[in-house]
Amino acid sequence: MADEMVRLAQRFVNTTYNNGATLGISKLDENGVTGWPTMYALTRALQYEMGITALSDSFGPTTLSTIGAKYGKLDETTIPSANFCRIIQSALYCKGYDGGDIDGTYNSRVRAAVEKLNQNMGLGVTYPGSSLWPKVVKGLFNMDAYVTVNNGSDAIRSIQQWLNGRYILRKDFYVIPCDGHHSRDVAKSMLFAIQYELGMADGTANGVFGPGTQSGLKSHTVSLGTTGTWAQLFTAAMILNKRSVSLGDFTAEVKSGVESFQSFIKLSVTGQGDFQTWASLLVSYGDQSRKGTACDGVTMVTPPRAQALKDAGYKYIGRYLFNPSSTSLPEKQIQPGELATIKEYGLRCFPIFQTWSRSADYFSYNQGTNDAFRAIEWAQYHGFKAGTIIYFAVDYDAMDGEVTDYVIPHFRGVMRTVGENSSYGVGVYGPRNVCQRVADAGYAAASFVSDMSSGFSGNLGYPMPTNWAFDQIATVTVGSGSGAIEIDNNIASGRDTGQGDFDPGSYTDGLDVDLDKATYQDMMLTDVQNYLTSIGVPETGGDGWTDSDWATLGGISTTKAFELVLSADWLFTSLARQLKLRKALIQAPVLWELRKLNPLDFVADEAVEHGLKDDSSTGWGQIFAWVTIEARNYCMQQGIINGTPLTDSDVRAVWDDLQDPTYNIRSVAYLTLYNSHQLGIARPSLTTSLADTQALLARYNGTGGDAEQYGRELIGLYNVLENYNQLSRNQ
Repeated sequence: MADEMVRLAQRFVNTTYNNGATLGISKLDENGVTGWPTMYALTRALQYEMGITALSDSFGPTTLSTIGAKYGKLDETTIPSANFCRIIQSALYCKGYDGGDIDGTYNSRVRAAVEKLNQNMGLGVTYPGSSLWPKVVKGLFNMDAYVTVNNGSDAIRSIQQWLNGRYILRKDFYVIPCDGHHSRDVAKSMLFAIQYELGMADGTANGVFGPGTQSGLKSHTVSLGTTGTWAQLFTAAMILNKRSVSLGDFTAEVKSGVESFQSFIKLSVTGQGDFQTWASLLVSYGDQSRKGTACDGVTMVTPPRAQALKDAGYKYIGRYLFNPSSTSLPEKQIQPGELATIKEYGLRCFPIFQTWSRSADYFSYNQGTNDAFRAIEWAQYHGFKAGTIIYFAVDYDAMDGEVTDYVIPHFRGVMRTVGENSSYGVGVYGPRNVCQRVADAGYAAASFVSDMSSGFSGNLGYPMPTNWAFDQIATVTVGSGSGAIEIDNNIASGRDTGQGDFDPGSYTDGLDVDLDKATYQDMMLTDVQNYLTSIGVPETGGDGWTDSDWATLGGISTTKAFELVLSADWLFTSLARQLKLRKALIQAPVLWELRKLNPLDFVADEAVEHGLKDDSSTGWGQIFAWVTIEARNYCMQQGIINGTPLTDSDVRAVWDDLQDPTYNIRSVAYLTLYNSHQLGIARPSLTTSLADTQALLARYNGTGGDAEQYGRELIGLYNVLENYNQLSRNQ
């Protein structure tokens, strides 16, 4: 929401500093909305007014030390100029405080605002009154909040204020947010606090969970009856891990909470704040010397390695279903005979699926659908039984906004595909925040947590996911000689025990592959155009189109229809491989229906949208919802797909789903299987005859003479598409 005083602050910067040119920035958008561009501009303006020549967005050591050296503190007696004061007033407004009239006067309204700011930061005792001390100024010129926001916790805010008030005078401790939310800054401040209480000097304390901190904590076990600062720090750590205790003494309530936490995290249940409990509360990986019973790795488990793992106490081994690289990590993918070895030595395996997954732009609904199809196929290829949970990787530090915009839609595609097309379960591998959010969305039954990456923002400040199955805490080597193997040591919760027995595996020979577009796309388009022209379907127009209708309604040319089909080639390939039929059998009707869209189709869709009709043939494949319902229900009855049977009351919901090309194309594939049932012929396969293929294509358009003509036209298109699909799979 726009704030008029923030707008005036932005205007002040623009008018005073030559639309930002003096500060080395662009003119601010005078939108009345506080954001980093405004705070950066005010920071640069402050530096400029203090005579700093190398202006920067960062409120760093030079800016901080200059305030201290020149003024000591800022108030009505030390503010050097009216513009300097206006900068302070503007920053106060950007923080939600009354900065006066931005008139360059450190007046009673400004003093009251500063006093309130100090109190909100938890510094009312350390910095009483209305002066701005250097570290408070640093805290003023950022986007941190000092009141609870976005449903923040009052208990967490009290911890944040307590930490600020107790440690602000230490050299390397700066004001942290007091917004009621755990975060990276709060997690680091807790480590600083512990180091200070251990007696570390300024310059030695660094906010890192290193050997000195760990050694000190081993002699600071807290338990029932402990009071004072160490009890406060421990209960603060419990609260930050979403444990319902009170900040303060180690009471019976705290002991009960500790026992619950230790049980959840799979520590020895002592009810005491011992070293391992401290470690699990303070850093994501906890005590890295803990002995796990699970592991994962990129190296083949040979008989000597299996024996070494077993001797070291490991029971569960995470291995990769697939390796997209033909040169890197040659043993990353499960190797021939490896699962038999795992079974022979009484071990169990949980599968991981990962291709790239190292940046936000990898993730999307369609990519999740694609990954799921490939994971299902590879899991079946290796022989994983029904009920196996496959862990899909998010192998980078996904920001919370990226989880919302990319990762969650990705896992929606994964879950929908795995759920509909297999008897496997979905798991997620990634930082804590990713795992919990995917689980909360209902898209993962279990989490494999990448806790070794303790610096990830998605691990710092987040508790262990509620559905964690494996907790990755350290890289170790076990065994020696031929039995030596490097693994990631994992703690197992028991939520998933992997698989100890495996099916023979399924074949992949002769299945379709993605089209080699670089080699065949142009030739394939030419042949499609030539064939369609030969049967009276020109590049554009025809079939009831006028030139004006074509331009207004957006008719689809042969080239455009072809490009759309190729844009979904991954999906046609996935469906064909999953159902073990030729993908041209799905492609042909979709390409045809896209090219043959006519004005009446648009009219019919509008009638359904406005409630004038119940149904129409719609989407890429021009399918009726009622036909889709029959086809999907048949496939469910046959065990081809999973799902809840649809009824007549679902017609509109299904019609809406058919607007999604992915759902529509999948429904085309299921309708093809249903049509074989209606025709009384064998289910389509890799060897279906041309006669049966033509009959299936004809049945897509119903029965009778028009349908027969439809089949005769489409079998030619099928042959063109199949020719290039065959060339691609035979490479």
